Amino acid sequence: MHQRLLESYPVSSDRYDEMLLPDGSLRPHWRTLIDQLEHLSPDMLRRRATEVRDAIASDGVTYNVYADPKGANRPWELDLLPQVVAADEWRFLSRAVSQRARLMNAVLADIYGDQAMIGEGLLPPALVFGQHGYLMPCHGLKPPGGVHLHAYAIDLARSADGTWWVVSDRTQGPSGTGYALQNRQIMSRAMPEALRDMQVESPHGYFHTLRSTLTRLAPANGEAPLIVLLTPGPYNETYSEHAFLAHTLGFPLVEGVDLTVRGDQVFLKTLNGLRRVHAILRRMDDDYCDPLELRADSALGVPGLTQAARLGNVLVANSLGSGVLESTALHGFLPAISERLLGETLMLPAVASWWCGEKPALDYTLEHFDDLVIVPAFSSMRMLPVFGHTVTGAARRRLIESLQLQPHAYAAQEWVRLSQAPVMSRSGDYRLMSRTVSLRVFAVADGEGGYHVMPGGLTRVASRQRRDVVSMQQGGTTKDVWVLREGESAPDQLGDEAAGVAAADGTLIRSTVDVSSHAGENLFWMGRYSERVKNLARLLRTTLQYTMDGQTESRGMLGSVSWICSQLGVQMPKSDPRPTITGLQQSLQAAVVDPSVPVSIATQLRQLANAAYQVREHLSLDNWHALNKMPAMVQDRANTPAAAQQVLSNVIDACSGLAGHALDDMTRDAGWQFLMVGRHIERMANMATLFDNFLRLPPQRQTAALSWLLESASSIVTYRVRYRRTPEWLPVLHLLVFDISNPHGMAYQFRMLQQYLADIAQQLGLLSMTIPSHLAHQLEAMNLADFAHGSPGAAEANARLAQLMRDAVNGGYMLSDDLSRHYFTPLTAPVSQGV
Repeated sequence: MHQRLLESYPVSSDRYDEMLLPDGSLRPHWRTLIDQLEHLSPDMLRRRATEVRDAIASDGVTYNVYADPKGANRPWELDLLPQVVAADEWRFLSRAVSQRARLMNAVLADIYGDQAMIGEGLLPPALVFGQHGYLMPCHGLKPPGGVHLHAYAIDLARSADGTWWVVSDRTQGPSGTGYALQNRQIMSRAMPEALRDMQVESPHGYFHTLRSTLTRLAPANGEAPLIVLLTPGPYNETYSEHAFLAHTLGFPLVEGVDLTVRGDQVFLKTLNGLRRVHAILRRMDDDYCDPLELRADSALGVPGLTQAARLGNVLVANSLGSGVLESTALHGFLPAISERLLGETLMLPAVASWWCGEKPALDYTLEHFDDLVIVPAFSSMRMLPVFGHTVTGAARRRLIESLQLQPHAYAAQEWVRLSQAPVMSRSGDYRLMSRTVSLRVFAVADGEGGYHVMPGGLTRVASRQRRDVVSMQQGGTTKDVWVLREGESAPDQLGDEAAGVAAADGTLIRSTVDVSSHAGENLFWMGRYSERVKNLARLLRTTLQYTMDGQTESRGMLGSVSWICSQLGVQMPKSDPRPTITGLQQSLQAAVVDPSVPVSIATQLRQLANAAYQVREHLSLDNWHALNKMPAMVQDRANTPAAAQQVLSNVIDACSGLAGHALDDMTRDAGWQFLMVGRHIERMANMATLFDNFLRLPPQRQTAALSWLLESASSIVTYRVRYRRTPEWLPVLHLLVFDISNPHGMAYQFRMLQQYLADIAQQLGLLSMTIPSHLAHQLEAMNLADFAHGSPGAAEANARLAQLMRDAVNGGYMLSDDLSRHYFTPLTAPVSQGV
């Protein structure tokens, strides 16, 4: 039994194996999973592993490893095999982690309050005041409800005898909860039978508790609290998780620039003006949060946030200054502090630690150097753990010298050989391999003095076998954590049972959405870039087709369309006024896939992805999936005109899908309206530029290029159905410029922009832009008959129309600037706020 999977799995005698007993047999809580895997063929395992990778790519789950060439697009890594934890073992871990979270909260209250632990000699003053993590401006800060530590994470490792040890505490803005939930969602698709049969606990209760605690503790004074999630921005390595959490919890995702402090209260800059923020769930390091009092060079924080928190006008989770407890040097002092503050023996021991700031500890470290791991004493130090036995020669001498010169900056820990767990090989046979693992567990304050521990967590896996440093920044992978159920558990849902915190007047129920100015701007540009990509793709596809059809008349017009493409920014051959077919095709193919070309599909898809990435919480899952797949469409080499055409067709289809999602999936709030305005501004500017340059061609060359113009403007089918004859100048002009029913025509863009801008003005109460109506009036004053070839007024009419096209382009720029000035950087609060 279990022979096929386990036959090549390496058993280690000096490490605890999460799956196997010392005699090589399966641990009881692993049997159901391995039994199910045994019935899967290598092909079936391969398909399920592929499903995991495809789900990660589709969901856009990323983790940025600094200096990695993939940058912010580096996919998250998830192994097909979970880490399974027995119910009785989890019962102990849950109690122990909850106790440690209570202790950490009590320590924070003490060192930023009476500092009794320092006065009683239980905590060395230098260990607190001698590190960057202690923020003196936060001394005396009393957060709402006395809760400093709203969210807590702990990294655990298991030694060879099976004992769990604390490796580190995460107390600032602990990361991983969002990834843990995403891991579970992906595994529920890849391994649904095992999850059901093994009765695995759900992690969703953690997120309900987090949301209800912040809602309950927020200083809302009877009004419905506004809670935001503060992120450093899209360049942070865990930004993908920030966006996912904001979407899951229903909190606006904001950056420091989106918030402002007025009258010692925090406000969110929304499209409607300023709105009071009552609580901030932060994923930003302590000192970056406030450039006024904490770190003057921070461009990420909110000036005045510390004072607002100090006065109790806003809840900041976790409380500012909580990073002081991430010092590994504290571990050795916590058992005595637990007895003093909680009256309880600390259930979960830390790895034996020595803070080198005390001379006996430094002497012990130097004497037992080869048996210890040297770690930074404070989280602000950028240093990886150093195993003493691996350091030799000059490097060893330099490290010892540094220990002696700056002993307070270092701690030493006992070398614990991490436990190992099975991972699925990605080779063709999909066999089991062993890797060392570390478990991160999460706890959240319940607002009543206790902590709820997420049943599960995040297992981090070392990148190489028998490696004792587990770090995502060094390319590790992760596992979902399956905690087996004891009896009945809560339903697997993320409901909102916090109705008791609603204001008496029912203000919890709202018909509008608070869209930050920053999000509104990105939605606006998302609309523009999506339309820009589609317009360019249609132009390139049409032109490529005319280079391939071999018709004499097509070859004769290529010079004209090549010139128009160059006027639209496409890099075309410049050495020859009559470029060859091959030269044209090569330029057009480069405009599809070359990211170094400013006007290319690859470049503009990247811009679209950047705008969409920053408003992910406003998009449905289907919408996000469609967006996330688009950059990969141009990664394959379009090394032939036919291949390039297929890529362009796929891009056009995807852009049409985005338009469908915008119409079907998005709430008609101000953010949606700005997205639609962006689309119509871009379509207006593109059509105006295209038509302006078309009008510069001599009449006979215009006639030859009418079919190309209709196809580039996505109106050829409408023309054929309506007129059922070859394209002629006046019908084409009417369809593309004067027809208010053609969604790709100029008149239609003027009409829709007037409508959306009027709606925005009515909803937001700010002035309406009059540019589209002015343009529409000028167009209505023109007479179509004046444009007939050979008519006495044709030249003058064409000149007036060309000027209108140029005015439309300039009007689009002016309209974009006006929207930015009036809506995207509001500096005034609504009258109702009284500020």
